Amino acid sequence: MSDWIPRRLGDVFEIQLGKMLSPTAKTGVGNAPYLRNANVQWGRFDLTHIATMDFDPRERAKFELRPRDLLVCEGGEPGRCAVWEGQMADCYYQKALHRLRPKGDAVDSYFGMYRLMLASGTGEFSGSVTHSTIAHLPAEKLAQLVFPLPRLDEQRRIVAKLREKFADLDRARQALADQLDAAKKLSAATLREAFCGAAYKLWPERRLGDVLLFRNEIVHPRDRPTGRTIFVGMEHIESHTGQRIGSVPIDLAKLTGRKARFYSGDLVYGYLRPYLNKLWLADREGCCSVDQYVFTVRRSLGETDFVAHFMRSDAYLKTAPVELTPGQLPRIRTDEMAAVPIRLPDLGTQRVIARELNQKLKSARTLCASLSEQLAALDRYPAALLRDAFSGRI
Repeated sequence: MSDWIPRRLGDVFEIQLGKMLSPTAKTGVGNAPYLRNANVQWGRFDLTHIATMDFDPRERAKFELRPRDLLVCEGGEPGRCAVWEGQMADCYYQKALHRLRPKGDAVDSYFGMYRLMLASGTGEFSGSVTHSTIAHLPAEKLAQLVFPLPRLDEQRRIVAKLREKFADLDRARQALADQLDAAKKLSAATLREAFCGAAYKLWPERRLGDVLLFRNEIVHPRDRPTGRTIFVGMEHIESHTGQRIGSVPIDLAKLTGRKARFYSGDLVYGYLRPYLNKLWLADREGCCSVDQYVFTVRRSLGETDFVAHFMRSDAYLKTAPVELTPGQLPRIRTDEMAAVPIRLPDLGTQRVIARELNQKLKSARTLCASLSEQLAALDRYPAALLRDAFSGRI
C-alpha cells in the first residue's frame, strides 16, 4: 500500500445534489424521468417505479445522469449508493441524491461505491449524519471522507475481485435462503401429513368444542391484584411454530387494563387475525392479552400436544371460519372454534403421534436455526471483505 495516496472524496469526485421536488415542477412542460432515494439500492437500481417532473434546458445540463455517475442517498439510509450505467436514456435525479462524477481518471466509480459501502458499514458516516429531523448526509460532509487511492489499474483490479466475491456471496446467500424456505415449509408439510392424510380420515370425528374448555379467568385492575408474573402477548408468539419468542415481566398491582390468566399446560390462542396461526402451549403461569383465548384440553378425550398440533395444521386453518366485520380485524369466536371438526384416535395413539410430531418439528426448528445462523454469518462477511480490500489485502 506504499503507493496508495490518501485523498478526500471531494478531491476526486464532483459532488452535486439533485433538483428540488416541488408542485411547480409538475406542469408537464419538459417532462422527464428522474431517480428518487427509493430507486437507489446498495450496488443496484430499482427502476420498477420511475417518477417524472419538469426539467428546463439549464436543469437538464445540470442534473443529467451519465454512465459512471455514482449516486449516493442523502437521507433515508445515508450513503447507500450505486453506479449509473445508462440504464435509461434522458434520466435525471432529485435533491434526495448526491451525484458523484469522477474528475478525470483519478478514480473508478465502483471503487468509490465500495469505499462508501465500507464507510456505511463501519459507522464512519455517524459523525456526518445530522438528526435534526430526518437523518441526512450533507454534501460538504460527504466531500471530507478520506480514503487511500491506489493507481487506477489497481483500483479496477480490486473492483473486479470484489465483484467476483460479492457474486459468489449472493449465490451462497440465495442457496441458503432457498434451503431455509424449504425447511420452514417442512413443518407445515409434517402437520399436513399427520392431519390431512388417509390415516387421519379413519379416526372418529368430534367437535373441537368437545375437547377444549374455555378458561375465562380475567385479571382486572379494579380487583386490586398483587404479585408479579409474566405477560405473553400476540407479539411474543411466533406464527405457525407456536414458539414463545419473548415475554414481559409485569407487576399486577400496576395493571392498567384487563388481562387473561393462563397456567402451565394451557393453550393460548390468538383469535385476532387467526391466519397468523399463533397458538402457544404454555409452559408456565402468566397473563396474556384479551385478544387471546385460553383453553384447557379435556384430558379424557385429548392429548394437549396432539390438539395443539392439530390447531396449527391445515386441517384446522382451512376449516375454521373467520369472521370479517367491517372496520375490524378478522377474528374467530369461541362458538365458531367449537364447531370445527377434529378426528381423535384413542389417547395412546394421540400420545405416540404427538411425540413423533414433537421430534420432527424440533428437528425442523433446529435446521431452520442453523440455516439462519449461516445466513447471519454471510451478512457479516461483506464488511470484512471490504476492510480487507481497503487495507491492501485483496
